Amino acid sequence: MATFNVVIFKPYPFEVGQKIRIDAGPRKGDWEVVGLSDHKVTLKCPVTGKEVKWERFCYFVEERVQEWPKKD
Repeated sequence: MATFNVVIFKPYPFEVGQKIRIDAGPRKGDWEVVGLSDHKVTLKCPVTGKEVKWERFCYFVEERVQEWPKKD
């Protein structure tokens, strides 16, 4: 059987209190995880205080120590 390079994606196991950075797309920016359900994640902007609830969507790319919220 032939083999290929395959990219594997898994939903990220969020935890309340995590500080995250989304680097691209319409959700780009810094967020804090403030709520979780089986299908949704609630995020809060550390600058404006705005809270949003989205379907779980993120996939882990890397973890690093950096300034948060990051000044763009």
